[in-house]
Parts: sequence; C-alpha cells; structure tokens
Amino acid sequence: MAGLLHHWRDGRTRMREKDGAQRLTAAEIGEPLGARATLLQFSSAFCAPCRATRRTLSEVAAMVGGVAHVEIDAEAHLDLVRRLAVVRTPTVLVLDAHGAVARRAVGQPRKADVIAALGTAVDA
Repeated sequence: MAGLLHHWRDGRTRMREKDGAQRLTAAEIGEPLGARATLLQFSSAFCAPCRATRRTLSEVAAMVGGVAHVEIDAEAHLDLVRRLAVVRTPTVLVLDAHGAVARRAVGQPRKADVIAALGTAVDA
C-alpha cells in the first residue's frame, strides 16, 4: 500500500505551507532568476530520473517565455539542500519572478504538471 501511495505522489507538484515562506536569490542558485519564473532542479550524478527531468524542464522553459531552468548538484550544495528540505533527487522547485517557492515536485514530474505549476507561479 505504501508503495502505491509513493508511486502515485511521485512527480506530482504540491505546495507545502512552509514552501511559500522560502525565497531564493540568483546568488544562492548560481544563475539569474527567470523574468517570469524559474524551474529549479536538484539532481545527483547517478540519478536516471534526473536526466529525464532535465529534458522535460528544458523543453518547458523553451516553450514559455521568461522562464529559466536551473539545475543544481545536490551534493555540491548541501547547505541549500538542508535549508529547503530536499530529501531525494530529482526535486523540482518552481520559483516565481521574485524567487519565492510556489510549487514543489519530488520525483520525475510530467510535462503537463510542470506547465500547470508554472501557471500558478506566473499568476502569483
């Protein structure tokens, strides 16, 4: 039963109450924020779903103007990983134009879910 719940939740975007209080700057993530939103991906070197997630997020960022895709090596940024409670890779944070965390997905997200999550970040 737990495995089914885990599989069902994997890659789905959600908003946790404490996520909205988190705000990131370009200096913290090492790249400029997107003008409208940023897709921030935490990855690790031997993570196969991370490669597929990278492709999906890059495609979405190319489709939607003003959206940046930034990939961070989780192992090299442990302070940020701890602060944002990233427990597995890939983890994707959707940031609004000001760097506030609007949505979070743990696992490989579907393209439609990423686009829907961007809608909430851009409208915020």
